Amino acid sequence: MSELLAPAGNIEALDAAIGEGADAVYLGLKSFNARLRSSNFAWNQFEAAVQSVHRLGKKIYVTVNTVSEESETERLYRFLSYLNKIGPDGLIVQDFGVLRMCREFFPNLELHGSTQMNVESSAGVNLLQNAGLSRVVVARELGLEEIREIKKNTNCEIEMFVHGALCVSESGLCLFSSYLGGKSANRGMCTQACRRFYTAETENGEEKGYYFSPCDLQLIDHIPELMDLGVESFKIEGRMKSAEYVGAVVAAYRYLMDHYKEDRKGAVAAAKRMLSTDFARSKTTYWYNFKTNEDGVEKAGSFILNPNQAGGTGIYLGKINRITSASEEAKKRALEACGGDIENPDSKIVFAEIKGGSYDPDPGDSIRIHKKDDSGRTSHKVRTVEFDEDGCRWIDIPKGFSHGDEVYLLQTKAMSKRYTRVLPPDMGKFRQQPGDEILPVMDLTPVGKKELSYFPEGVYVQVSTIRDLFQIQGMNPVRVILELNFETEKDLLAGKTVLPFSKKQIAIFLDPYCPEAKAEKLKSTLDSLVKEGFSTFVVNNLAHINMLKNKNVNMIGGAYLYTFNRWAVSWLENQNIGAFITPVENSRNNLLATFDRNVRDRVMVTVYAYPALFRMRFKLPENYDFMYFWDKKEMPFKVLSNDEGSFVMPEEPFSIADKYQVLQKDGIKRVLVDFSRTRVTKQECKAVVSSMMKGQVISGVSRFNWKDGFYNPEKLEAYKAVQEREMLEKAENSRNAKFSGGKGRKSSRNKQNMLKNKLRKR
Repeated sequence: MSELLAPAGNIEALDAAIGEGADAVYLGLKSFNARLRSSNFAWNQFEAAVQSVHRLGKKIYVTVNTVSEESETERLYRFLSYLNKIGPDGLIVQDFGVLRMCREFFPNLELHGSTQMNVESSAGVNLLQNAGLSRVVVARELGLEEIREIKKNTNCEIEMFVHGALCVSESGLCLFSSYLGGKSANRGMCTQACRRFYTAETENGEEKGYYFSPCDLQLIDHIPELMDLGVESFKIEGRMKSAEYVGAVVAAYRYLMDHYKEDRKGAVAAAKRMLSTDFARSKTTYWYNFKTNEDGVEKAGSFILNPNQAGGTGIYLGKINRITSASEEAKKRALEACGGDIENPDSKIVFAEIKGGSYDPDPGDSIRIHKKDDSGRTSHKVRTVEFDEDGCRWIDIPKGFSHGDEVYLLQTKAMSKRYTRVLPPDMGKFRQQPGDEILPVMDLTPVGKKELSYFPEGVYVQVSTIRDLFQIQGMNPVRVILELNFETEKDLLAGKTVLPFSKKQIAIFLDPYCPEAKAEKLKSTLDSLVKEGFSTFVVNNLAHINMLKNKNVNMIGGAYLYTFNRWAVSWLENQNIGAFITPVENSRNNLLATFDRNVRDRVMVTVYAYPALFRMRFKLPENYDFMYFWDKKEMPFKVLSNDEGSFVMPEEPFSIADKYQVLQKDGIKRVLVDFSRTRVTKQECKAVVSSMMKGQVISGVSRFNWKDGFYNPEKLEAYKAVQEREMLEKAENSRNAKFSGGKGRKSSRNKQNMLKNKLRKR
C-alpha cells in the first residue's frame, strides 16, 4: 500500500494531516530546510511531535534539504546528532555533506534524497541507493512512463509529488532568487521571483504578464495507476499552506487511495469534488500526458504556464493600510491558541487594517500575507476582529509585516474543521536541544603526483557549438569544455568534422538534467564518445557518475554537483571525482574555507559566464513570441528555447575576470570562461582576456554572490543587534558626558598631557 505523505508547516497543519488520515508527515525545524519562510517547529514541539506521531502508528520525516557552507558544518553536525537522539523516521536531504556525515557518525539515521538533489532517472536513484539512501524523491518534471521505467529498474523506494505548487525550473537547478539577492533556493530562501509580473518585448510591442508562474500540480486522476505501479509514497506539497488546505487535500487523496479498487471512476469524481474548494492556482497534470520526451518538450509549456495567472494563491483581500499594537486580551487569545508557546511566531501578533479587497476576513478564516519586497510570506488564521472609534475594522496578523504588504484569503471558517490535537497539552518534559559537540576535522585528499594530468593549470573556455571552438582559439586555452547537446552530438559522433583542438584537450560537458526518457540514449552516446577517444567529462548529475563508472575516464565535478563544504567534496571524492568546478553562486570566502591551500589544485572557478538562472524542461508556448523581458526594476533577461528545453539568462554577464590575479595568489590556478548558450565573438573574447590580464572590471557585469556571499537572516539579525547596541552605548555616553559637565574635557586634557610626557621621556 502506498504511503500518503502530508506537509506539516505548523502545529495546526500537523493536526489536520493526521486527522484526515495521512500515513506520514514531513516538517522542518528552524534551520537547514528548504522552507525557511514557513513557521517550522521549535525543538520541544518537534520532540513532542515525534513521540505523539509514533504513538498513533504514523511516521514523521524531517527536511534537511539545503546546502550548507563550510562555516555551518559544525552546527549541522550538532543538528544531525540531535536528530539522531530524537529518532524521526527519516531525513530528507540534499547536501552530499549530510550523506558523508551520516555515513561516518550517524549510520542509524534513515536518509531520503530530496527532489532538490535533481534525480530523475534510475541511474541516479541506484547510485544513491548504493550510497545508503533508502528512498529518493524524484523530480517533479517526470511523466507516468518515466516513473514506470524507474520503478522497473530500481529496488529503491520512490517518493513523488502528486499535488501542490510547482517550480517552473527543473528540480534543484534554479539560481534566479540567488542571483537577484543572494536568497538561494538551494538554501531555503527562494523568493519565487519566477512568479513575478514581467514586461516582454513582443512582435506587437511591450506586453505584461506572469510569464513564468506555473500552475499547481494535481495528479488525482493518475493515483490508481501510480499505486498499481508500486510507488511507495505520494507527497503533497504545502509546508507554507494553511491547515485547512492540508486537511482538504489529504482527505481527498486518502479517500481515493482507500476506495479506487471498489469504484475507480466514482472514487476519482468524489475526490475531485473534495478538492473543489481549493483557492490555489489552476491545476495541471504537467508531464503526465506525454509518452515521449519530444512530445513533452513541444507541448508541456502550454499545460503549465498561463501569463494571465497571478503568482500568488488565494483570493485577493487588499493591502495592509495601517498597523497598530494588539490589545492584551488579543495577545492572550493568540498565546492560548499556540498552546502557551511564547516562542511560536503565531503568538506574537499586531492589528492591521486591510484596504482594497471585496471581502473582509472573519475570525477562523485563513489568510496569507505577502511582503511587498518578496522577502517573505506567511499563512495565518485570523482570531480576532475589532473596531475602533472611527468604525475602522482591524484584524490580528503576525508581527513582521508592514504597510503595502498584500493579503490573500486561503480558506473561510465555513470550510475549516476542528481536529484532535496531536501534541500533548504538557510540553514541559520535552527539553532536548542540539548540544555543543565538536565536529571532527575533515581533511581532503592532497593531490597525488600525476593524479590530475587531465586538469592542468591555466584558462579553460566552455562553448556550446563546434563553430565557437574555432572562435576561442585566439584565447589559447589550456583546455576547452564542449557542451554535449543535440547539435554537437551529431558532429562528434559523425567523425567528419575536423576539430581545432585534440580530443585530449576537450572535456565533454554533460547537461545537469538527465530524465529517464533520455537516459538510455545518453548512456549509449557516452559509450560511443569513449570509444572515439574522449576521456574527460564534466559531470553534473548523479546519473552521469553511474553511467561513467568503470569506463576508465576522468570525471570533473561540475558546478551543479554542489560543493559548498568539504564534507560534500569528500563524498564526491568517494565517487571517483578528483577535480571540481565550484558552484557559480559560491563566494570567495566560502571557497577558500572549503579548500585548504594544499588541495586547491582540485578546484576551478568560473570567472565569466551567462549563468542559466532557471531551466525549463519544455519549449515556451507558441504565444511567447519574445526573447527579452525585464522586471519592475528594469533588469533585463533573455529566454532561449530549443529542442532540449528553455533557459532564462541574464542579459549582462557574471564576471570576476578582473580577480584573476587575486585567484592566482589564493592558489586557484584554474579558471573557467563560460560562453555556453551565447554566440561567441572575438571582441568579447578580447575583453575578457584584457580584464584578466590588466585586472580591470568589465562594465555592466554582475558579481553574483562572489563578494557578499549568501543572504543570511541570522547574520543580518546579529548585525542589527550590534548596530542597536552601539547606538544605545553612544546615546548613553552622550548622556553621561552631558551630566559630567567639564569633567569629560578635563579628563581628555589629562590624557593628552600624560601622552605628551611619555613622548618627552622617549
